[in-house]
This record gives sequence, structure tokens and C-alpha cells, in this order.
Amino acid sequence: MTMKKEYDFKKGKRGAVLSVSKGKTRITIRLDEDVVAWFKQEVSDAGGGNYQSLINLALREYIVQQTESLEDTLRKVIREELQHAG
Repeated sequence: MTMKKEYDFKKGKRGAVLSVSKGKTRITIRLDEDVVAWFKQEVSDAGGGNYQSLINLALREYIVQQTESLEDTLRKVIREELQHAG
């Protein structure tokens, strides 16, 4: 393929090439490199996936923890421990 001397961008559009999925908001956020590396490594260790989805899940779990009552948290922990005990 050869490069053209000139390209016509009259119908070009600014902004992201891909549109954002319904229910999602595109943002720019700065995270520490070690935090991003950890999420990427977790996804890699799991055999693939999307580290951004994993960050979203972690944030969602944090929100649930903040709004969950102590009683609900204790019940959940006890249920999990009983399951592990068999």
C-alpha cells in the first residue's frame, strides 16, 4: 500500500473512534502505575479478560461494602466460612 500525497478529511470527526457502550461513561483517570500493573497481572493470571472491568468490579464491591450493614457483612462472612468448613 502506498501513501497518498494528500488525504481528504472533510468528513472526518473529532473524538473517540469507538462509541461508549450504553450504561458506561468514558472518563480519564490517573492511577498509580503499580495499581494498574496489579490489575493487569490479575487478569493475565486468570487467563485473560479486561483489567478495566476488574477495576470496575473492585469499585462496585467497595461501594457495596460501604453501604452494607455490619449485620449483613457478618452473615455473609459466616456463610462463606461455613461453606469452606464443609
